Amino acid sequence: MRPLTEEETRLFFEKLAKYIGENIKVLIDRPDGPFCFRLHKERIYYVSEEIMKKAGNISRDNLVCLGTCLGKFTKTKKFRLHITALDYLAPYAQAKMWLKPTAEQQFLYGHNVMKSGLGRISENTQKYSGVVVYSMNDIPLGFGTAAKSTTECRHTDPGTIVCFHQADIGEYIRSEDTLT
Repeated sequence: MRPLTEEETRLFFEKLAKYIGENIKVLIDRPDGPFCFRLHKERIYYVSEEIMKKAGNISRDNLVCLGTCLGKFTKTKKFRLHITALDYLAPYAQAKMWLKPTAEQQFLYGHNVMKSGLGRISENTQKYSGVVVYSMNDIPLGFGTAAKSTTECRHTDPGTIVCFHQADIGEYIRSEDTLT
């Protein structure tokens, strides 16, 4: 468990900023104490500094994970967010999409969102920006990348993809052995 290097921090914050913008500061300086990001086995964990100090007594080989895994670095050194980051992205998301009940199941199976399944979209969503996907009951289902901007979504045909799938809560079942 070590702090992130400058390059790792840059890549990680660029990916987070795509979804929550300047709200990254809120994740670090919380009212319940300071939190930090740590790298362990190519995965970034979000952990309380108090817990991190206590974990310093455990050897790296014996440490499985610490805190919440937000994502991992691929072999090509690109950062990929995991579905476990959804609880921290959803409250601070800048762009949001709400799905109709008929499209929820398709999204949870890992498919992209079509215009016909889009219930609502937040204003000023830019093309290729990060979006958090919600059910019509405001339950966060996952996140992805907007394939169309808000204005383009209003004037496109129903079969067009409006959000590229990246992660959804169905991954807890589909990939439970690889999520740590």
